[in-house]
Amino acid sequence: MIRLPVAAGLGGLTLFLATSVMAQAVPSPTPGAKPQDTEQWTPVPPVVSPGATSEAPPSDAIVLFDGKNLEQWVNTRDKTPAGWRVANGVLTVEKKAGNIETKRSFRNYQLHLEWRIPKDVTGTGQGRGNSGVFLASTGPADAGYELQILDSYQNETYVNGQAGSLYKQAAPLVNASRKPGEWQSYDVIWIAPTFASDGKVTSPARVSVLHNGVLIQNNTTLTGETLYIGKPYYRSYVSAPIKLQAHGDPSPPLSFRNIWVRELAAVATP
Repeated sequence: MIRLPVAAGLGGLTLFLATSVMAQAVPSPTPGAKPQDTEQWTPVPPVVSPGATSEAPPSDAIVLFDGKNLEQWVNTRDKTPAGWRVANGVLTVEKKAGNIETKRSFRNYQLHLEWRIPKDVTGTGQGRGNSGVFLASTGPADAGYELQILDSYQNETYVNGQAGSLYKQAAPLVNASRKPGEWQSYDVIWIAPTFASDGKVTSPARVSVLHNGVLIQNNTTLTGETLYIGKPYYRSYVSAPIKLQAHGDPSPPLSFRNIWVRELAAVATP
């Protein structure tokens, strides 16, 4: 370690601060080493064809909504057919029908979905274009892990409840919201929590999110399910549906399109 004096002027007074410079030796190549020694040839990654556009699903995706029907969804409350409206390739929330969720359950995955706040949206704060995508629906109503959807374009609210927040836990790194009436996108990497046989958490949930192509959650660790009131806690589960929220605020309902998911293999804990 080398210590160098650094001069810093402060109102005519000169201070000398010690700065540490770590000398790091460059390792010598192993005698006889070859480039092939560090080449890996197997296992060969499977081939996945990307979509024709950034919104289109890749070849290994499960399409959850392609603009035609809600065959992949049910009402959260009683598992009857999902009661939201489908028209002109767009899925629109029916607030009286309640939340909807996927028929399938998922563990770790990549998710793409697009959403639009109506141009004529009304209200303020949490009462303006409120919805959410629950990355794991662990029970009825609003149980689970919510990535917030909200009109956050020039609409003030608590930051861990604005669009792109992990509700009441983590504010987004930036506000990348578009104006009401414009389509927005979320691209999500969800790593589910793991639990021991006694229900104790062995690794917490982690999530990364791009909002309109901008990184807003960077491998964020959750401390439990997202709760409206109280501190978060974990409940043991293995896999769970993805849920879309029909929020009860009085503003006009928002819409969704182009929803697909790619299941991911088991992910090593950090």
